[in-house]
Amino acid sequence: MAEFREQRFGLFIHWGLYALAARHEWVKQRERLTDEQYQRYFDHFDPDLFDPDAWADAAAGAGMRYMVLTTKHHDGFCLWPSALTDYSVAGTPYGRDLVGPIVDAFRGRGLGVGFYHSLIDWHHPQFPIDGIHPSWSDDVSNNDRNIEEYQTYLHGQVEELLTRYGRIDTMWFDFSYAKRVVNGRPTPGGKGAADWRSEELASLVRKLQPGILINDRLEIPGDFTTPEQYQPTAPPAQVWEACQTLNGSWGYDRDNLDHKPVDLLVRMLVDTVSKDGNLLLNVGPNGRGAFDPRSLETLRGIGEWTRLHGRSVYGAGPSPFEAPPDCRYTQRGDRLYVHLFAWPYRHLHLPGLAGPDGPRVRYAQFLHDASEIRTLIPDPARDSGHTRLGALPPGTLPLQLPVQRPDVAVPVIELFL
Repeated sequence: MAEFREQRFGLFIHWGLYALAARHEWVKQRERLTDEQYQRYFDHFDPDLFDPDAWADAAAGAGMRYMVLTTKHHDGFCLWPSALTDYSVAGTPYGRDLVGPIVDAFRGRGLGVGFYHSLIDWHHPQFPIDGIHPSWSDDVSNNDRNIEEYQTYLHGQVEELLTRYGRIDTMWFDFSYAKRVVNGRPTPGGKGAADWRSEELASLVRKLQPGILINDRLEIPGDFTTPEQYQPTAPPAQVWEACQTLNGSWGYDRDNLDHKPVDLLVRMLVDTVSKDGNLLLNVGPNGRGAFDPRSLETLRGIGEWTRLHGRSVYGAGPSPFEAPPDCRYTQRGDRLYVHLFAWPYRHLHLPGLAGPDGPRVRYAQFLHDASEIRTLIPDPARDSGHTRLGALPPGTLPLQLPVQRPDVAVPVIELFL
């Protein structure tokens, strides 16, 4: 857990047959595709440009410290040659394991390794059809489906993953929906802890990988919680990891151009760390196994910021001090970091950082270039009413800033307390 909280920033990778469809990872369900219609993606899956070292380099260059890979998504396709099914990469034109080379590449860059694994399986013949299954209809019958056989399959595949690839840091299960409500109606046939035998599955994971972290989507308590596609307004009570996309889609989505700009993504990272969380940011490789140019450009942009400002997020966390408007604080030991989401004119007023015996700040500088920032000592006889600093509440420490905003995604001031 200490290592997880130190890392703060990770890469989510959603990749599978849906990359060939290139129109969202839920394409099979959204378009109600049959197994026969979806088979064309299996028959043509041949990622000839797959280069896991390039993926790991892009993640490391962005300042990411770990990754989580989708070993199997809801469509049931497995990125490793599972002995329990023919519906894996082994049966495609590519025909070779993908998980192992990805694990090796990321470990080779010193990055942590986690596995996403879907609890759902829209391909397995024993998985009972429910309200989010592509084959759902009001008169569907599950008389020929036995969930106990699927449970054995699910647990067996998890055992394969956790015994073939060395140490795995996190197991990211997705998802339970026994209580899921859509448009005011419960999901027919929704599944949860009893359907996955979650307690038994979690025990198996911890037996095979002592020290591993498990997320919260087994419908039993996990080691960390996973808000998806939103930023909490206040720090969650539990250790947490926000999972976010670049453009609203997890899988490769060719025609989706709603890409978040670099400065917004950096603000999301900072906001997460200021609330004591991690950010898991997703990239969906395309059908040839490459990160698309826009994703690479975004990762490089984030990397330009983390290269200069990494010590304000890695190993940092929330601060007990109150941040000024349009700012976020992170703190690591006696270093307090002021992240400026909006650029003020000339002065920034820091509440609570000036005591009766003088400022609590020994030195202040911009983090990107270590250039000094002057701290001003308010004079109550002078700095009141309509003077140059205005009426300042007791304990406020003013900083004098340049008029020109530094040319970085989010400027950061480093305060030595």
